[in-house]
Amino acid sequence: MAGTGEVVAAGVPGARGADGLPRHGVDRETFRAIAGARGGPQAVRLLRGGQLSKRALLLLALRRAVPEHDGYREAYARVRALQRDDRDQWEEVLLRPELDAWAADCLRGAAAGEDVPLGGLGEFLRPGSGTPLALECDGLRWAPSIDHAGPRRVDYGRPPAGPLADAELGLWEQRLSEAWDILARRHRRHAAAVAACVTTVVPLRPAPGGEAVSAAARRAYGAVAASLPGDPVLLALALVHEFLHVQLGALLDLVPLHRPNGPAVHHAPWRPDPRPAGALLQGAYAHLGVADFWRAEAAAGAGDAARAHGEFARWRTHTLAAGRTLLGCGELTSSGLEFTEELVRTVRELGEPGE
Repeated sequence: MAGTGEVVAAGVPGARGADGLPRHGVDRETFRAIAGARGGPQAVRLLRGGQLSKRALLLLALRRAVPEHDGYREAYARVRALQRDDRDQWEEVLLRPELDAWAADCLRGAAAGEDVPLGGLGEFLRPGSGTPLALECDGLRWAPSIDHAGPRRVDYGRPPAGPLADAELGLWEQRLSEAWDILARRHRRHAAAVAACVTTVVPLRPAPGGEAVSAAARRAYGAVAASLPGDPVLLALALVHEFLHVQLGALLDLVPLHRPNGPAVHHAPWRPDPRPAGALLQGAYAHLGVADFWRAEAAAGAGDAARAHGEFARWRTHTLAAGRTLLGCGELTSSGLEFTEELVRTVRELGEPGE
């Protein structure tokens, strides 16, 4: 599934392991583009292939773990038939954001001899219950679904806001349309990547003080969760920020960038508590997107220019500091060092505030 060129850390394209299965790879040019948050739809397609393989293998492992379960056997046969006869529908089913977590939890439960909810695979085969949108601005299309009804199989760190009343759902549709216009007109590179990856928006409740929140779950590829801010600029920013978390999670499934997380000892400039290296890398990467977003907002001269300049300066400084910490922490792999060096270089190339 990799492109041409030297491959980073994940094996050789087309090569097979001792188990006979093909191995995914990430070519170095795409790897560096991802590190600089400029991989675009091409990188999304590569990482999407990795997610499809991971989920197909999870379902196969579960089939082998519970061979006597008639309901799962029948649902799995339907999945295999889709793979053979309707590839687009097969990909849509496997890339339902929460299928990954469901399958992994079932596999762990089956290994422990627990009674696991194997009927869930049939639920993923049914049409989704979310509200589909068709957004377009300046020729760039995005067709996400607002998944407000649940059930939730993934913890996004904040309580879900749904099910939404019609008036609330209408406000979400309006605000997402406004945010999409902002992305398509002023952040087109990020918009194209978001459109290629993010299929699902999960409404959350705001923080207790009313502040807007957003989140991405490590095992919910394609989903961004957020509360509804009053300012569509902040929703556009949340989409970029959380998409980058999703993208880095998908890359980590192919390329190890750090050793298993040790103690939370590293300073993160954006929060008071120390973080393990993996969490700090996730934060630095997402905040590269935040700094780039505010730089573009400042350059566009739209809205509150003072806010845009101030936020750019803040997040550029924070991201560079986190990058320096990561490069000196001793917990990154060789690929992780290369990734972080490219991340830091990209932040520096954004320029100094006021330039």
